[in-house]
Amino acid sequence: MILLLAKIIVAIVALLHLYFLWLEMFAWTTKAKKVFRQFPEDLFEPTKTLAANQGLYNGFLSAGLIWSLLIEDPTWQVYVALFFLGCVAVAGIYGSLTASKKIFTVQALPALLGIALFLAHQML
Repeated sequence: MILLLAKIIVAIVALLHLYFLWLEMFAWTTKAKKVFRQFPEDLFEPTKTLAANQGLYNGFLSAGLIWSLLIEDPTWQVYVALFFLGCVAVAGIYGSLTASKKIFTVQALPALLGIALFLAHQML
């Protein structure tokens, strides 16, 4: 049951990062304005390329998390999931310290929950 919950968290985090990819790469000057309300509106267009680069990195995180769900070897599946969840957690913690506290809740916390669930499963 714990392993299933961990995998569900991995899927949720992967979907979140696919959404971030879309938002930052394809909707930065449209929909992102509604999501990032604190960001000055006049900076969306000049930062479009930077946001797209950031979105690409979110895509890599999502790809790694999805890949982890497709790995058949149970040990490697956990290792790969832990690696990518760890990357998401570090990025979320850094973002919460440097950009917005909300990033911790949206990005780091789900990843940390997934890590905790995988580690709990390993202890059983």
